[in-house]
Amino acid sequence: MSASVSIGPTAPAPPGPGKGPWRSIEISPRTMLTAAAVIGGMWLLVRLWPVLLVVCVALILVGTLNPLVGALQRRADMGRGVAVAAVLLTVLAFLTGVVLVTVPALWAELSHFLHDLPQIQQRAAVLLERSTLTVPLAESIRHADPGRLFLSTSREAMAVSSEFGAKLGYTATSVALAVYMLIDPERSQGALYAIVPRQYHIRLARVLLNLETIVGGYMRGQVVTSAAIGFYVFALLTIFRMPNALAFGVFAAAADVIPFVGGAITLVPIALAAFSHGTIVTVALVGLVILYQEFENRVLVPRIYGRALRLSAVAVTIALLVGGQLLGMLGALLALPLAAGLRMVVEELRVELPGQPGESAEMRARDERAEEAYEALTAGAPAQEAAVVAVAIADEIRRRSTEPPLPPHRAAQAAGAK
Repeated sequence: MSASVSIGPTAPAPPGPGKGPWRSIEISPRTMLTAAAVIGGMWLLVRLWPVLLVVCVALILVGTLNPLVGALQRRADMGRGVAVAAVLLTVLAFLTGVVLVTVPALWAELSHFLHDLPQIQQRAAVLLERSTLTVPLAESIRHADPGRLFLSTSREAMAVSSEFGAKLGYTATSVALAVYMLIDPERSQGALYAIVPRQYHIRLARVLLNLETIVGGYMRGQVVTSAAIGFYVFALLTIFRMPNALAFGVFAAAADVIPFVGGAITLVPIALAAFSHGTIVTVALVGLVILYQEFENRVLVPRIYGRALRLSAVAVTIALLVGGQLLGMLGALLALPLAAGLRMVVEELRVELPGQPGESAEMRARDERAEEAYEALTAGAPAQEAAVVAVAIADEIRRRSTEPPLPPHRAAQAAGAK
């Protein structure tokens, strides 16, 4: 059965001069159903996009904290719930310490800047009056009213407060979901494996294990880049004898978590604090910070994240740009782990991309043997128990695949022993 779609008038007519023969397009019901399914899936993806983001953030939190929870369970002989509580309290204490170190110092610098703002305006106006081209700008700066600027900024902040509240709610939901997954991972895994066909459980287990590795690599890269810019800002402000150098360094390390935008967030308070120390100091500090940020964005980030996530420098840059364009700061935060995760999922599902060599027969045979053994071991078992077996088999496969190959003589001896 097929549907026929004719192109041309309803009544048949002989082709005129210069016209080709009439054609018809045959569309099978399967093609129409596939197209409808794709359109429906895209519509559902658009509608459920916030839910998917919440799940992605929760998975990233789980991948970040789960190794710490496991280490506490092994080394301190803690129960799962106690280990999760200890890790969460440690993270909360760390964030509280960052706030206590940075916020009072930055507020003091802002208050000092506002106190000295009239003198800064006069100095800037005098400097601009030296050139005939900037005389109008000098008059504007001299007679500017900073209060109007802060009033308009407050109004804009009130306008976006509702959107901020919605994002805060999504963040709280992600954290709650992550905590549930950390406290009861077996039940969470069982619920996921229950809705996935059993023949795909081994592949799902490989994907989940590799996702944890990807998130761990991303977090290690983030720690390196944040520590680097924090130390750089601290050393730079110490050399220039600026007050609160430690607070600015910690603030720069925290803001560096946000790609691209974090640099601007770091630069603003440094520039405001440097105004009271003169134009030369301000220009030098701003220039040196911008120079480092360019080095980080162009050299450091592609190399560190590319090595940790197995992404090329071009892929890292494009992923950051696309994520930031689509979802702003949140998109920039999630761009790299999502790009690495998508690449890993394509590999683990054995999808052959154009231009890439096909998979070896040995790897396909290994996957088939593992899936057959898994189905035999878990026949009739509930999803929660089957998930444990799938993870164990996938972990063994990953361990063997990462082992270095034997030298030729050792491989020959092993083959002879078999």
